[in-house]
Amino acid sequence: MNKLEGKINEKYMETEMKQKNGVPTTQDVLTHHLNSFGDIAGTMADYTAESRFFTPDGLLRGSEAIRRFFVKVFEDAKPGMSFEILRQEVDGETAYIVWKAETADNRFELGTDTFVVQNGKIVTQTFAGKISPKL
Repeated sequence: MNKLEGKINEKYMETEMKQKNGVPTTQDVLTHHLNSFGDIAGTMADYTAESRFFTPDGLLRGSEAIRRFFVKVFEDAKPGMSFEILRQEVDGETAYIVWKAETADNRFELGTDTFVVQNGKIVTQTFAGKISPKL
């Protein structure tokens, strides 16, 4: 169950599981990843020890570095985060989302993530966003 308080745009969250040879598709992984926001175990199930995550602050390599990033993100998201997906595209192994969000301390005026999914796991992710602290 998604622990994100607020509303994620349902039109992007509804999907059928369309596994290929028992392996989740890119859409399956993206949907799971978005639904797991706020749940560190669920989120980390989408990554491997070799996953890479490119952020404006630098490259995170491996699941432990990525876990530390999400622990921090989830702490900022509590309580009462709002989140809206503005665009979602999936093509082959690549997924792309554009979103906006607001936490108690920050406004994410625009955020974007790109995911490369192989064998049912996120092997590469990028994130960029325009984040403004609330005054």
